[in-house]
Order: sequence, then structure tokens, then C-alpha cells
Amino acid sequence: MNKKIRKRVALGASVALTVSALLTACGGGEATSSDARAAKEPSATPATPVEDPLVATFDGGLYILDGESLELAGTIELPGFNRVNPAGDDDHVIVSTDSGFRVLDAARRSLTDITYEGAKPGHVVRHAGKTVLFTDGTGEVNVFDPAGLRGGRKPEGRTYTSARPHHGVAIELSDGRLLSTLGTEEKRTGALVLDENGKEITRSENCPGVHGEAAAEGEAVAVGCEDGVLLYRNGKFTKVDAPDDYGRIGNQAGSDASPILLGDYKTDPDAELERPTRVSLIDTATAKLRLVDLGTSYSFRSLGRGPHGEALVLGTDGVLHVLDPETGRVEKKITVVDAWKEPLDWQQPRPALFVRDHTAYVSEPGKRKLHAVDIETGRHLASVTLPQSTNELSGVALH
Repeated sequence: MNKKIRKRVALGASVALTVSALLTACGGGEATSSDARAAKEPSATPATPVEDPLVATFDGGLYILDGESLELAGTIELPGFNRVNPAGDDDHVIVSTDSGFRVLDAARRSLTDITYEGAKPGHVVRHAGKTVLFTDGTGEVNVFDPAGLRGGRKPEGRTYTSARPHHGVAIELSDGRLLSTLGTEEKRTGALVLDENGKEITRSENCPGVHGEAAAEGEAVAVGCEDGVLLYRNGKFTKVDAPDDYGRIGNQAGSDASPILLGDYKTDPDAELERPTRVSLIDTATAKLRLVDLGTSYSFRSLGRGPHGEALVLGTDGVLHVLDPETGRVEKKITVVDAWKEPLDWQQPRPALFVRDHTAYVSEPGKRKLHAVDIETGRHLASVTLPQSTNELSGVALH
């Protein structure tokens, strides 16, 4: 343990009771009168910020971990099924709760008062210095600069409301154009693009079952369809067809270092749960799609991108497969966890992949563990065993 970590652990221990009281109050638990007095005590020692924090959900709350040592730095009680995504800055994480989006100051281990209320909070997208929230139950889109979260108040931003609520996604481009999906609760059909003043520029409804998004080098954006992907590039929509009549690409991962997007690929519309072994590589420059068979299945929490644009897939064989997106060749296999099987219920825990810079973080719910590995060398960096099994895994975004 290095000096920085020893110092942080010592400070954390000295304020454990105060931090616990603060987190219980912020996390929606019932605070006692002594907790309240501790939270208001002016002489209380402030909590030492967590370095590059990670956030993992468990049944009933959130774990906050040190991003280097993986030491458990804090626990927040938060009932319900919660999801987590980077907010886009060095300190905050967006938590999707039963009532809407909440902003967590992960570095200081506390939920803030910043909320975006609405039923069925969905996708969180970061691109070109902006963060975009899509609330499925209302169709509302909120766009803001995550740097504004540092003041502890909701940052000023832009809003847009879809014509009909649906499970959707939106992304703001560097010139202020907003791409947002089209659909209803029963049927999703495509996407439209608005200018910075909210005026529609163009649309395409040639994307049945539209789901998910990713941005590639050159600010090419793709949304997934049940028969390929829909690309938006240089002001125009282009359809990239799947080789199968039903070839669903619902989850994608992009990189500013590569024009090629990584996607999943499913071909059975009637499956209770399809466990695919092929992934898709979509070249946004040529509008071509390539399929790669990994020889192992994976889940929707298995896709990521490395620091140089590497395509990363966490297989049910317990291996992190590192692909060259240009050739589709698997260049490296890093064994991280034991072999696992994807559960039928998408809300049930399964190993999850979160990538930040050169490090891949992988959860292992069956053993209550979390691991960190170096993507380039394959070296195991750290592991931790947590009090409970985790579900989702995320963290702050580093710049």
C-alpha cells in the first residue's frame, strides 16, 4: 500500500462515524437525531475525497471504491433497482433511480440535491463536453455541461421533449445539433436531428426497434436497429444493413480513436434470451459491417473500448477479449473471472465491464469481487471482496 493510500485510509477511519451519518441521510435512509447533530456539527472533519472513484450498485445501495486500490471508501443506502453512469467530470456519477436521475458526488461520497425527476430514467450519454439524459416515461431530454455540477446546483442546460414517450436515447454533437430517437411505447422507428434552436433538420424512420447509440472518430453517430444500424455522418443518415433479415444491434461502444464501432449482434427475434457469440464491427467511414465470432457468449454489460480504440468484449468464458477493430482479429485474451452464465432477467447481476483509460474493471458477483486489469499488458492490478454482490459498475470520467 503506498503512502497516499495509507494516508487516505487513516483519514477515512478518523471520520467514519461522521461520513456514515451523512451518507445515510443523503441516501434516503432514516437518520437518527444523533446522526442529524453529527451532520450539522461545524467542527466535524470533512471527508477526504476519494481518488478516481468507482461506483458499484448492490441490492439496496451503492458502493464507492478507490479507483487505484479498489478499497471500499463508502456505502450509500438507496433502495430499488439503481443504475449508474459517469456524469462526465472527475467527481460525479449519474444514478438512475425509481423516480428519476440523481447526481452522486462520488469523490465526496454523498448524493447531491441535483435531480432530474421523471418515470423510467434511461440512457445517459456523454459527448463533446455535454451530458444528455433521456427519460423514457416522459420522452424528456436534458442536456448540460457536467462542469456545472461542481457548484452543487443543477447546471443550466437545454431541454427537448419527444413527440411520444419511448425507450430512447439522445446525443448532442459539437456544433449543437441534437440527435434523438423516434418512437412510442409500442414501436420505435428511427431518429431525427434538431439544430441548436430546436428546429428539425432531418430524420430517418428506417431503423425498426431503434436502441442505443455510439459515436466514432470524426463524430459519426450510430443508433442500433433490428436489421443493422443507422448512421448519422456529415449531416446525412445512412443505413447499414445487417447480413440477416433480423440482425439486431442494440448495444454499441464507440471510441474517438477509431472510425469503427463495436456492437452486439442477435438473430433470433423469438428467443427468451439469446446468447450470441458474434459481435459486429461497423466502419462508419465505409458504412460496412463485419461480424466476428468469439466462440463464447457475452451480455449487454460486456462491451467496451480501450485507450487506443481497441474493441473489448467480456465473454462468459471469463476472458476479456481484445480485438483489433480494423481486422476483427482477437489480439489478446485476458482471463479475469470464472466462467459464468447470463441470467434470464436483465436486472439480475452478472459480470460487468467498465473501462477507464488503460484499466478494465470487471465485477464478479458470484464471488462478491471486483478486479482491475491493465488492458495493454494484461497485468492484474488489484482485486477486492465486497460485503454484498454487485450489479452495475461505473465511475467518474477522467480527463
